[in-house]
Parts: sequence; C-alpha cells; structure tokens
Amino acid sequence: MTPQSLPLSSIFVAIATTIGLLVAQTNIWLVVAVLILWLASLWLASPEPTVETRREDEGSVSRQAMVDLVEPFSVPVLMLDGQRIAAANGSARETLGPHIIGQDARVALRHPEAVTLLDKTEGSALVKGLTGARSIWNVRKVAIDQRFSLIELVNRTAEADISRSHTDFVANASHELRTPLSSIIGYIETLSDPDARIDAATSARFHATVLREAKRLQHLVEDLMSLSRIEAEKHDPPRDRIDLGQMVTSIGAEVAITAGEERIDVKASEAIVTGDRQQLDQVIRNLIDNAMKYGHPGAQVRVSVAPSGSEAVLSVADSGEGIHPDHIPYLTRRFYRTDPGRSRAAGGTGLGLAIVKHIVERHRGKLDITSQQGVGTTVTIRLTLNPIEGS
Repeated sequence: MTPQSLPLSSIFVAIATTIGLLVAQTNIWLVVAVLILWLASLWLASPEPTVETRREDEGSVSRQAMVDLVEPFSVPVLMLDGQRIAAANGSARETLGPHIIGQDARVALRHPEAVTLLDKTEGSALVKGLTGARSIWNVRKVAIDQRFSLIELVNRTAEADISRSHTDFVANASHELRTPLSSIIGYIETLSDPDARIDAATSARFHATVLREAKRLQHLVEDLMSLSRIEAEKHDPPRDRIDLGQMVTSIGAEVAITAGEERIDVKASEAIVTGDRQQLDQVIRNLIDNAMKYGHPGAQVRVSVAPSGSEAVLSVADSGEGIHPDHIPYLTRRFYRTDPGRSRAAGGTGLGLAIVKHIVERHRGKLDITSQQGVGTTVTIRLTLNPIEGS
C-alpha cells in the first residue's frame, strides 16, 4: 500500500497516550513499543489511492508534459486532446489569446478551412483571415497517436504582402514604361510615313514631343536603377562623414544659378552626420525638385539645416496647393501620385519620395511629411549627428 499523510488527530492521541504512560511510570520500553504499534497501525490503515485520484495525478503530469513539449517552438503550436486544446505554447497564446486552453479547437480557430482540417487525421491548409482581415496562415495538423495531435500555425502574411508588392511594382513599372514608349512609337511612325503630309511646324512639335517622352523614359529607367541600388545596399551602413549644412548650401547655389536666386532660400548651419554622400545629395535634390514642381509657379522653396539635440534636421518647404491628409500616408509608395496628370506633365516618375524613404531608412533616419491645403508642404528628415571624427 502507498502511505498517505497521517491524520493530525491520531498523532495527537498517540502523543497524549505516551505522555500518560510515562506519567504513570510505565516501563519506558513498553511505552516505545506501544507508540510504534500505534503509528504502524495508522500507516498500514491508510487508504490506497482511488482510480480517480490516480487519473487526476496522471492527467496533471500529462498536461505538464504537453506544455513542456510545445513551449520551445517559436511558431504557434497547439496540443489537441481529441478536438480540445490541451496545451498551447507562448506564441499561440499571444496570437490566439490565453483563453484558448481547454477550448474546442473548432471554436478557437473558427474558420471553415481550419475546421475542415481538424476533422482530418493529418494535413495542412492555407487559412486567410485567421487573425486579421489580411492575415494568411499555413495551418498543419500532425497526429501523435489516436488521441493526441499537434497543430502548427505559420504566418505567411508578410510573404504574401511582399509577393503582392512585387506584382504591383512590376505592373506599375510596365505601365509607366509603356506610356512614353507608345507615345514615341506613334509620333515616329507618323513622321516616317511617306504619305503623311506634315508641315514644318507640326514636324517640329512632334519631334519635341518625342524628345520629351524619351527623356521621361530615361529618367524613369534611371530612377528604377537607383532604387534597385539603394535596396541592394540597405543593410550596409554608410561610412562617410558629411557636413549636411555645407552640402545643402552647395546644392542650393547650383539651383539658384539655373532657377534664379528668388526661387530658393537656404539657411544651413553645420551639421555633421555619417552618411553616403551620393545618396544624401540625391535626397536633397529630389526634395528641392519636388518642391519646385508642385509649389506655385515662381514661389520660393525654403531649405534649412540645423542641429537639434542629437539630430541634424533637414527641412524643405514649398508654397503650393498642399496635399489632402488622406494621401500623405501613401506618398512614399512607388508610383503613387495624388494627381497623375499633373505629375506626368511636370516630368515626375512617381519614384522620387520612394527613393528618399529608402535612403533615409538606410541612414537609420526619420522622414516626416506635413501639408496644409492652400499653404504648402514640408518634408523633414532627421539624421543622427556625428560631430566627433572617427566616431
């Protein structure tokens, strides 16, 4: 028999009897013998554990073993006892909620594809919308024995987003390339048609259009190649030590020569940062070019650089129509335009701000765009200062 804990009341009675025998001056060895017999009788009389008790103990050990088995997994993993969730690791509790333990798996997963999978012995299914409207999960069931099984959930949402992004990019790039090409081909075919009666003025206009579209195509290809290079280098930290204020002053002087001094106002203080000189030059030129294209004709573009705490703050502001708040979160997407017709007429490729965003991300900086309709738009970039040589 397996001994249980001795009842306290019996122990007290044994002790009291022993004390009484000693007080009565009974032989000490007799007292010891009585005490031993008393305790032995209690020990032997202790009841054997019931079947229910053993099952509860075994169940407790089994549940703990399940938890120990699934907890180390980095992806959400559920241990099923039949259709009920007997254990779930930390990742599963975080994804589906701590309340799922003990719940019917069909209720916890609550998706037709997942429920169909649960009725099978083994298999996998791609479940959309399990944890959110756009979420995609690969759910896999593996049988351990006739009673227990494992459910593994692998999040495929990011992969789907990347694939969708690549598909959208190819579609948009194809469209942007096709438009100027179609225009160029159409005008050239007209000009080369021997039966076409084209006067000198019309011919000159056609040639000017072909040249404009060819340059637009060239700019688009250059921006696509630039974006590709930036993405390829995004994990390589820049190492040049650059005075951002001096760079802005130099670029501002170049712009003033071509566009006129009245078009640009530069206020730049010394701000030393660690960066890629070519890429930061591209950021500044892109922002100034955008401000001049989309600001009011002849309006001044204001550019400033100044240190602020541990950061160098670059700001480029125009005096234009401004941008509706609904558009601002999407401005750095590739080929996104608030006004496609106006953007193409101004010679924009739709990649300028996307390039700026990727360069700022490579420099571990912050990009902020604010706009007020009827007043203008301000783009602000914050980079970490590095005033000490070699730091």
